[in-house]
Amino acid sequence: MNEKKLVLIQTALQLFYSKGVNSVGINEVLKQSGIAKKTLYSHFSGKDDLVLATLQYRDGIFNQWFNEVLESEKSGEKSILALFYGLDDWFNNRVPELSPFRGCFFINTAAEYSVTDSPIRQYCRSHKQEIRALIKNKISLFIDDPKEVNTLTDMVFMLKEGAIVSALVEGNKNAGKACIPAVTRFLNLK
Repeated sequence: MNEKKLVLIQTALQLFYSKGVNSVGINEVLKQSGIAKKTLYSHFSGKDDLVLATLQYRDGIFNQWFNEVLESEKSGEKSILALFYGLDDWFNNRVPELSPFRGCFFINTAAEYSVTDSPIRQYCRSHKQEIRALIKNKISLFIDDPKEVNTLTDMVFMLKEGAIVSALVEGNKNAGKACIPAVTRFLNLK
């Protein structure tokens, strides 16, 4: 990727994640990045195109981290528990590559776009579907019944999403760890 394009994406991501997409204008991105407007428009057709690029960039970073968390344990059950310990690390700013915690960039961005079939909302939805699939793959390692796999995937996914929202909205930095007793119970772990 072109170096200036990368700087624009990284700068925009940092600003959008910390302040919100609608609170940041193109001129602020240009000022912070030190890159000329002409260069920005040679890479992006407009702000929505830049927002999509930041979502794609964050998706790569987040998914790599998420996979590493899930793969940190060999058994499927333990990898699901690792997910909630990983959330605890993220909420408490112990995951440098995810930046200081400001909630889920995909939830935050989707909330700012009211048109449900916009490319931005579609990308956010696709990110969540990919995360759900990663969870489902781990659950499929220790549950054989497809219906039960789907039910458990929904439970784990919703707990994860709820923990993220609670950590942001309520400031509950222990929301990830607070899910562990429930996860332990429905996974029948000791």
